[in-house]
Amino acid sequence: MTNPKVYFARMIARLNALFGRGQVVTMSVIVLIALVMGATIVWFMNSAAPTTITIASGPKDSTFEKNAEKYKAILAKEGVTLKIVPSEGSMDNFKKLSNPKDRVDVGFVLGGEVNGADIGNLFSLGSVAYQPLMIFYRGQTKNLLSDFKGQRLDIGEDGSGTHTLALALLKANGVEPYDGTIVVDYVKGDSARALLENRIDAIFVMGDSASGDMMHELLHTPNIRLFNFTQADGYTRRITYLNKLEMPKGSLDFGKDIPAEDIFLVGPTVELIARNTLHPALSDILLEAAREVHGTPGLFKKRGEFPAPVEHEFPISPDASRYYASGKSFLYRTFPFGIASLIARTLAVVVPVALLLIPALRITPAIYRWRMESRINKWYRALLDLERDAFKHSLDQNKREEFLRHLNHIEYSVSKIVVPARFGNLLYGLREHINFVRNNLLSHPSVLPAKSNPATNNPGSA
Repeated sequence: MTNPKVYFARMIARLNALFGRGQVVTMSVIVLIALVMGATIVWFMNSAAPTTITIASGPKDSTFEKNAEKYKAILAKEGVTLKIVPSEGSMDNFKKLSNPKDRVDVGFVLGGEVNGADIGNLFSLGSVAYQPLMIFYRGQTKNLLSDFKGQRLDIGEDGSGTHTLALALLKANGVEPYDGTIVVDYVKGDSARALLENRIDAIFVMGDSASGDMMHELLHTPNIRLFNFTQADGYTRRITYLNKLEMPKGSLDFGKDIPAEDIFLVGPTVELIARNTLHPALSDILLEAAREVHGTPGLFKKRGEFPAPVEHEFPISPDASRYYASGKSFLYRTFPFGIASLIARTLAVVVPVALLLIPALRITPAIYRWRMESRINKWYRALLDLERDAFKHSLDQNKREEFLRHLNHIEYSVSKIVVPARFGNLLYGLREHINFVRNNLLSHPSVLPAKSNPATNNPGSA
């Protein structure tokens, strides 16, 4: 086995032959090559798509949490682990995504929840569902939200999406807390039970917290009604993040004709929000999971309606836009996630390097030859200048000796040049031309008689 010191010495010798005897140049080349190789290796390792991702879901047993669990099962099939972080809801998810200290990659956020806050480096992967606002109330039919003024209202926990939207809608109808209206932020226990027991007059609930059992019980109870947003079109025009949703007549119970009429609701969409550091491959796989989970038909949506690139406060990420336009990339569509990630990283390294190397390989020989020739040609320039100056006029003996000394200096400098063997013809050609100029100097006529001088009478001594 070759001694490392011997191997290193040989490498230095080869580089010296290539770049000349300049140790600074040689070591600079070695350091540059090492830095490039190191940077390439680090970049290759760091460009790998992570196999773990963290999602901020929602309260226990909420639709957000249930959907996150479905995502987890789908991603596990691709070898990706989804960590689920419970939260207090949409606004809490946004805060977690906005805070760099919270290790959260994606989360469910309601449209309109941001309300002018700084979205930082967050992008939307698209809307994944409608979130209808439902108002269940006691007593006579109410046609306007202003009819709830002065009543006892449960509008959800402070900071929740329900609470925020309910306050905005009530304010738009001239209903404010403490104007005679009793706003209950949170009723301990079962809100529906509080309504049935006449402890409150109305409850505002979002679709993610309105379970089928709760809706069935309330709508089958006499004197409990679901508020019909007859002004839904107006609300969606004024509050642009809201959507008009329809619950068709009899869609909940055909036999008992519940609801007894078409009910119009309003609600925002749920968006899948991600940090801009999310790897493109994970963006694709999350959207594939979203398509599987949210693409089925439902009471308020058609088959394949979600996920959709519907943009509100958050811009759609470039990776998501590419996915909606052309689907998953070829590699991730054809190979398992791990293999596709490896191939993608390899191509990401090979293609740019190839694009640089192909033209570099074509011009490198020319650059290399130019470098070798330039080391010799500069002495040709000195030789030409000397010959031109010497033969402008007739020479006296002193001038001849001066030119011969200059020529000897050129010859000595040329003898120190080291070039590869294949460029030896250039070096030997230069030395022949130096001798040619010397002979011309010695044979050139002088104005004054030549003095006895062994240095000039003997060419070999010059």
